[in-house]
Amino acid sequence: MAPEDSPTWRRLNRLGRIAATALAFSAFGLGGLLLGLLYFPLLLLLQRDGVRRSLHARTVVSRVFAGFIELMRALGLISYRFEGLERLQRSGLLVLANHPSLIDVVFLISLIRNADCVVRGGLANNLFTFGPVRACAYVLNNEGPELLQSCMDSLKQGANLIIFPEGTRSRPGEALKMQRGAAQIALRAGRAITPVSIRCTPPGLSKGQAWWRVADRALHFEISVGEDIPIDPFLESAHHEAGLAARYLTTHLVNYFSIQG
Repeated sequence: MAPEDSPTWRRLNRLGRIAATALAFSAFGLGGLLLGLLYFPLLLLLQRDGVRRSLHARTVVSRVFAGFIELMRALGLISYRFEGLERLQRSGLLVLANHPSLIDVVFLISLIRNADCVVRGGLANNLFTFGPVRACAYVLNNEGPELLQSCMDSLKQGANLIIFPEGTRSRPGEALKMQRGAAQIALRAGRAITPVSIRCTPPGLSKGQAWWRVADRALHFEISVGEDIPIDPFLESAHHEAGLAARYLTTHLVNYFSIQG
């Protein structure tokens, strides 16, 4: 029996990965807390222009998230491969992605300049996330009828808006279900969709999975940026009826990410 096949080795490997995961997420939480309590209040005093302040905050968060990704890689918790990143080096993108893991948004914000995103409203009041969420002026999903307009305003201002059409993390083995909100934003804003497919092997940090239920090896992420998906064909197929076009586009996105993800 190889040493790595012994029960003792597997137990020690699991305990080591739990400890490394706890360290990584503790660092993440502490970083968010320090940014919220120290750095962003100082930024508010020094930069009174709201647009410049949020752009600076987004740059800081992007770099911090990139550091977190590298910490997880150095700890042996993840590995990754990127494809098509040059397609993200533009402004005013509507980026739609599938959502298999807890750190998908961390990956994307670390890769995209001036990234805005739709986040849960509760994060604006969370002790560890309120600072980045408010300083970066992310769109909150509890804005009700104003949500679509906030998303369109973000795109008009040149931000790159990240949306997970599923609305929450997917569960491994379950069929994808997507809300029509992302399609409605694309159609109303008249923006092509930049699709990003994310694969995580083995499945980990997924919905319903406790953080301490770690895999026995590093999670491997494959993040691929596809060609833009134009919206005109869906409008034409629906005879420019917005509700029907949103339905067609959402069905296409479900099929696209089911195959790619």
